[in-house]
Amino acid sequence: MNLLLHILFWIAVLGTVTSSIYCLMVIAAAIRFGVRRRREERAAMTSTFLPPVSVLKPLHGTEDGMEQNLETFFQQNYPEFELLFCARHDNDAGLQLARKVAERYPHVDAKFVTCGEPTPQFHNAKVFSLAKLNSVARHDLFITSDGDARVTPDYLRKMVQNLRDPHVGLASSIYLGTVHKGMAAGLSSHLDAVGKSVEMSSGVIVADMLEGTKFALGVTMAVRRQSFAEVGGFEELGQFYADDFVLGNRLAEKGTGVLLASHVIRLLVEDTPFGISFRNQLRWMQSTRRSRPWGHLGTGLTFALPFGLLGLLWGVLSGHVLLGMLWLVGMIANRWLQAGAVLSVMGDSGWAYNTLIYPLRDLLGSILWLGSYGGDSFYYRGRTYRMRNGGRVEDSHTGAAH
Repeated sequence: MNLLLHILFWIAVLGTVTSSIYCLMVIAAAIRFGVRRRREERAAMTSTFLPPVSVLKPLHGTEDGMEQNLETFFQQNYPEFELLFCARHDNDAGLQLARKVAERYPHVDAKFVTCGEPTPQFHNAKVFSLAKLNSVARHDLFITSDGDARVTPDYLRKMVQNLRDPHVGLASSIYLGTVHKGMAAGLSSHLDAVGKSVEMSSGVIVADMLEGTKFALGVTMAVRRQSFAEVGGFEELGQFYADDFVLGNRLAEKGTGVLLASHVIRLLVEDTPFGISFRNQLRWMQSTRRSRPWGHLGTGLTFALPFGLLGLLWGVLSGHVLLGMLWLVGMIANRWLQAGAVLSVMGDSGWAYNTLIYPLRDLLGSILWLGSYGGDSFYYRGRTYRMRNGGRVEDSHTGAAH
């Protein structure tokens, strides 16, 4: 029993130390990001670098809040841009919704195309759509975004500034997870949203502070047309689930500039049952484990709540109950500090509630992290796939790589 208590104690101590160091790093990175964000936002409003851009938006079906998401792209305060929408088929509900929104903005140059079902070279249907959009785009500077992205009227102006330096090939944004139904939504959706806002953004801004950005976040990117060709083209990217990570990582390896944009957008999160939400988040965790295995392994030491609970368990079993309770409270405060720092610099209007619930998200995140080592199969859009090393995927039924 004494040996078990010693092991439990030292594991809790290790995690407490590493998660506390990580919290301090996040706070420093958040302050750095906030200073840069204010500086670059002021510069963007007076900049004369306003080249024509093509906005590429792959679509597949609809989801809660999507009409408002799409409308924000038609409301851009930018001199010359085209909006390009692509779905697999002309009767796709998302494409039809985009056409409906476009009727309210006849002055905006909007085009709608279809690409059909992905060919065998493409597992990633989004990349297949991007390849089609690339073929019809008039401009060489792209802004790509997902259907669940919601932006402000100055979005294009601020994003395109990242490409002012001709040596920069790509810039992507962190995002605030926002639940479409607000407080009426279930807790699982709020935990998913705050995880996207804090857990994801914390890792990104710390990585940017320590070594620069060597990856991309695909929710929205400012990217040059030639950047896709530099990493092997769309057919190569289409073999990966995390195509955005691969694109940014390969560009960085080639010496092409990859930036973390200081502009923050919103990512709308649907109100879904816990099981579906958990499965979707686990799929991304599995992808991260395969894309960057060593970094993902180290992520386990950045969580705080599991080690606080181990400290509490040690306290109960060893007769130091009060110390164990204080240990857990300290780890909760650790996560409150992290969430408060990140959400405040990102401008989250609901930062108080999101900070309050973040310790629960930290615990859920650690469970998802453990679950990512439980297998390689995942379910996505009616089919089951298997994740391979490097983030490539294959159809689990046929064994054919995509």
